[in-house]
Formats: sequence, C-alpha cells, structure tokens
Amino acid sequence: MSPEVMVPETTNTAPLRFVAVGDSFTEGVGDRDLRLPNECRGWADRVAEELTRNDPRTRYANLAVRGRRLRRIVDEQLDTALALEPNLVSFHAGGNDLLAARLDLGALIRRFEAAVARIAGTGTRVLLFTEYNVPLSPVLEPLKLRTAVFNKHIRRIAREHGTLLVDHWCFERFQDRRMWAPDRLHMSTPGHEYMTVKVLEVLGAAHALPTPVLAPPLQRSRAGMIADDAAWLRRDVAPWFSRRLRGVSSGDHLGARWPALMPAVLPERLGTSKARAAEAAR
Repeated sequence: MSPEVMVPETTNTAPLRFVAVGDSFTEGVGDRDLRLPNECRGWADRVAEELTRNDPRTRYANLAVRGRRLRRIVDEQLDTALALEPNLVSFHAGGNDLLAARLDLGALIRRFEAAVARIAGTGTRVLLFTEYNVPLSPVLEPLKLRTAVFNKHIRRIAREHGTLLVDHWCFERFQDRRMWAPDRLHMSTPGHEYMTVKVLEVLGAAHALPTPVLAPPLQRSRAGMIADDAAWLRRDVAPWFSRRLRGVSSGDHLGARWPALMPAVLPERLGTSKARAAEAAR
C-alpha cells in the first residue's frame, strides 16, 4: 500500500502546493459550471477546495486540457508543473491514447513511466489513477482488454515509484450510467463528486462531503434506448470521429484553467452560476 500524504493542518508544517496535470478527466469536463474557466469544475477543483478549507495556505494549479494525449501532456505541462515546485502532483494521462485505432501500448507504458519517474524524482508526492472501463457501447468492448493491461502497469508503476494510487477501475459505483455525462466518456457532476471523496481518502485528508445524490433512474423502453443511442452517435460520436480524422482536438482552442499556483476558488464566494439561475427560473 502506498504511503499517505498527510495534509497540513497546522502552521508548523509547510503549506500544500497541489498541481494537477492531465486531460479532460482532470480538467473537470462533465462537471459543468459557467462561473469557472472552461465552464467546468471537476474533482481536482473540489479536492483543492477541501484542502483549502483544512489549511487556507494551500495553493493549487490545474494545467490539464481536454483531448490531450500523453505525449502532449508531457511536452506541454510537465515542465510548467515542476517549475511551480509542488509538493503534490496528480498525474492522469493515456486515456485518449487508449481510444486510438492504432496504438503501441508498450511505448505508451514506457512514456508514462518515464513521466512518473521524472515527477517522483523531484521528491514531490505523486497521485496516479487507473483508467475506468467507460460504458460507451458494446461495439467498443475490446478496449477493455487494452485498458486492463494499461492499468496493470499503472499499479506496478505506483508500487515501484512509491506513488499514491486512486484505483478508479475498482469503483463499482461507476457502473451506474448516472455517474457519467451524456457523452458517456466523462464523469457527470455526481461522478466528479464521488471521485473527490475517493481522492481525499487516498490523501488522508479530512472532509465532511456527503455521498453524491443521484437523480432517479430513467425508465426507458427499448425504443427509447435506441433513440438515445442514435442521439449519442449524432451529438458526441460523430464530432469525435471527425476531429480524429482531421487531426484536431476538442482542447486545441483552450488553455490551462488555473495555470499558476493560487488559493482555490471556493464556490460559495462565486454566487449563483448562470446555469443554475436559468434552471431555477424555468
């Protein structure tokens, strides 16, 4: 079992400097909030908020950008992250690579391990995640084997480099479709809330977060499920394939949400979001 990060609780310890590195999983896609950069919040923001409530000296940066593959994450985010001299770095990468039609899995694993070794070599704590077998479609079930092999190596890398590990693959609650956004690829707000709790548990950080509340499950007929699948294909899958064919990414026009270390932005200080206000008015 990996050693726990002891979150600072007194002024006798160094303040936490938490830097999040990665792709859409860490950027917060699926947890929509129009008050925030890139219109999302996500588990990393939520973790930083709780750490800040434990110790107001905590500083947080989030360099993650949606659509990024491992090579771009390493090339574009790693130097910046380490220059911030963090004492906690979360690193999630490789999920977009696993979706590629052609993949050298061995090369991906070696590149991933080299990045982890570089971060750990600075003396900072490193937080890794396994990938989840996202319930996209039965047609994509062969991706499960690729993901399982990648996860096996992530667990090995975590052991050998002494990192913390959030074993997302093992969280049975994510078998519930309500834990996923309509695009079926990113976690929903309840999914991000649940991930926040699991990350805080691995960090050994105190929190009083409630269990995420899920909306009642939809009772759909077979015809309704077919219509839902067809809408998903049009709305999410077709644009994704189009971007892949054109060699572009959904995050090409975006930058890091929180590029410099700063106090976490606590949501209670932001007021009501435009999205929630509009919903309340309806």
